[in-house]
Amino acid sequence: MLRSYKVLRQRTQRGNRIVADRIRVGIVGATVTPGGSGWGANAHVPALQALPNFELKAVCTAHAETAKASAEKFGADLAFHDINQMAAHPEVDLVTVVVRVPWHKELVLAAIGAGKPVCCEWPLGAHLAEAKEMADAAKAARLPTLVGLQAQSDPAVMYARDLVANGEIGDIVSVNMRVIVDSIPERGDGRIWQGIRKNGANPMTIPGGHAIDAMCHILGEFAEVSARVTTRIEMWKHAVTGDDFPVDAPDTVSVVGVLRNGAEVSWQVASVPYHASGIRMEVYGRKGTLVLTSKSVNIGPSQLQLGIGKGEMKAIVSPASYRRAPADMPQSPAVNVAQAYARYAAAMGAGAAPAPDFDHAVVRHALIDALERSHAEGRVIKLG
Repeated sequence: MLRSYKVLRQRTQRGNRIVADRIRVGIVGATVTPGGSGWGANAHVPALQALPNFELKAVCTAHAETAKASAEKFGADLAFHDINQMAAHPEVDLVTVVVRVPWHKELVLAAIGAGKPVCCEWPLGAHLAEAKEMADAAKAARLPTLVGLQAQSDPAVMYARDLVANGEIGDIVSVNMRVIVDSIPERGDGRIWQGIRKNGANPMTIPGGHAIDAMCHILGEFAEVSARVTTRIEMWKHAVTGDDFPVDAPDTVSVVGVLRNGAEVSWQVASVPYHASGIRMEVYGRKGTLVLTSKSVNIGPSQLQLGIGKGEMKAIVSPASYRRAPADMPQSPAVNVAQAYARYAAAMGAGAAPAPDFDHAVVRHALIDALERSHAEGRVIKLG
């Protein structure tokens, strides 16, 4: 059994269910100073502040002064510039890692070494081997984990999953997904590092990874894939120095594959100079068609359309029961993050494993690794 009890304090037993007062979170990477990624401060902090069963207890940044300023800004009691000190603190129940992908492994392993459950943003690692190492460490320590694939917690995605599972559109025949995003060819220090392939943060892994994870959450996993993975925009401009910055991170991906349920899939990821059209997933079943559109499926909001038989395609809205975040929370990047945290707390309270966890992250990394191998080897890759 997972050591979920370490996450909870002031708890009581109600039948087989553990009820927590609050889960006290220590976050690495939320900063109020220029140069930070912004995702910690703009998504995770307001998400935690909106949820009654969470408390933002501590902030950890690279420097003592920024840690103190950030803790004061966000209302956290504790400030650290050493992950080991924060992870070891008895008043931190859950460590959240929201920094650049190449730094994930060191910080996650420090939290696991301190015996603390970990929430880590996606991608979990810079590559499959790193993701496996973190997942194996958490499993060996019997610690619950959460990975930041927030699209699974978007109400529209959860509703679409149930519509498909309930047979609303029948057996799935064919799926088409397009993920078309802005290229952003001029970047400062905070994002220029994403142009380096080995850092693992690029259009294939981030917008593409979030989108395909949503699709697989709705429809199931791939049985096989064949892919082209290329870099079409090979030079960026450094926004501060004005220097040219060579890019080798993949920005264009074309995939054909087959799901385990037999459905044929066509999936495109493209980072384009102008007028990106966003995300569109079309699911064609024997009884009807389901379409999901979004500017960013992990941030939301996503829109659904449903057409049964020869009937007209009509917009549908996910019922209020799929909302886990507070109803009065305004739409922002924090909503789906709050949804994910709320689902984590519910799983922990029920004594169940949270989802999506690090093992699931390995599945998604394995799919991305298969795309790269398919292109390099020029063949279809079978998945487990």
